[in-house]
Amino acid sequence: MAIFYERDGITFSDHPLFKGVKIAKLAGSNDGSPIGSSILRIERGIEIPVHTHEKSIDSIYCLNGSGEVFIDGSWRPLSEGDYCFVPPAEEHGVRNISEQQLELFIVHCPPLF
Repeated sequence: MAIFYERDGITFSDHPLFKGVKIAKLAGSNDGSPIGSSILRIERGIEIPVHTHEKSIDSIYCLNGSGEVFIDGSWRPLSEGDYCFVPPAEEHGVRNISEQQLELFIVHCPPLF
């Protein structure tokens, strides 16, 4: 089944784990999708701590803003147009160190939700 959202139809809610982060769940296991896709909006000064996904890859594309991504054991700059692929069980994290909101398009395979 195809899924389509018009821009105005994408709704954000509070992330269930991270204060200061909004999430729009676009596709996931509830839809029968083999991937999970979402958009995250991370407020300034907010960090998604370093963590792993034991079985899922994490694909991160920066839509707007800037911040840092933790990969390969260190924090690296992240800005609009940058892309990061994280294999399963590899440590990663994201933080917004800029004055504006950081917006990311995320794909997990298999889905986390």
